[in-house]
Amino acid sequence: MPLVPTASIVDAAREARVGAAAFNVIHLETAEALVAAAERTGIPLILQISENCIRYHGSLLPLTRATLALAEGSAARIAVHLDHITDAELVHQGIGAGVGSVMVDASALPYEQNVATTAELTAWCHERGAYVEAELGEVGGKDGVHAPGARTDPAEALAFVRATRVDALAVAVGSSHAMRERTAELDKELIAALRTTLPVPLVLHGSSGVPDDELRRAIAAGMTKINISTHLVSVFTGSIRRTLDADPALVDSRKYLKPAREAVAQEAARLLEVLNTPVTVPDLRTAEATVRG
Repeated sequence: MPLVPTASIVDAAREARVGAAAFNVIHLETAEALVAAAERTGIPLILQISENCIRYHGSLLPLTRATLALAEGSAARIAVHLDHITDAELVHQGIGAGVGSVMVDASALPYEQNVATTAELTAWCHERGAYVEAELGEVGGKDGVHAPGARTDPAEALAFVRATRVDALAVAVGSSHAMRERTAELDKELIAALRTTLPVPLVLHGSSGVPDDELRRAIAAGMTKINISTHLVSVFTGSIRRTLDADPALVDSRKYLKPAREAVAQEAARLLEVLNTPVTVPDLRTAEATVRG
């Protein structure tokens, strides 16, 4: 099937109030596992390749081309997205290679520079039919805008979206990158306010640390694109550890990579179902007003 535009997956999910799943590719085995999950469930999936992943592999094109080939050769509806890209040249290379969307990450820059950089790259991408996600900026802590205590201000977010013309915005609502335990509790009240205020879909980074039910409540409150990486990496690594512990003499990497790939495919398929199971919750602001009244 031809590559699916990221916009079609995200916009359809936003309309249906389900999650647009965006899972990170680390290497070919995870890309294969994630495609298998999308095929098994019939649920659309966004495959993400981060700048960190590109740096690990030494260049953008080999893994990106392989991921695009897997997506285009699949019967599932799959988009390919570049995640947390700080280098404009990588944006240019990725869009030139056929990637349909990019997360422009100028969040480490002062606000005005973030706006200027993001707006310039967004205009360049839009001229080529590509979709752009961005985030506001550093708030504090090693995770910056995604530190657990960081929160996005709706008014500032609206000004940023209007100034940059981005298509989606990653917001800080209580999650944090690289969490290994799924214990985060999100600010659903803020999510609802952001959903009401912003004309673009909301993106949740650091979703690996958020339990299933909390993810579903966040989606019901207004979150749309759900990024998951660390959790699936942990599943992959855990499988390899178990296989090697059971057979310390094993040397053929295919014999421990294959079960790890299958473990990721199973968990990714489960997560796709979780994110696409609607949940009805009361309007959070109405509920709050009722309690205060």
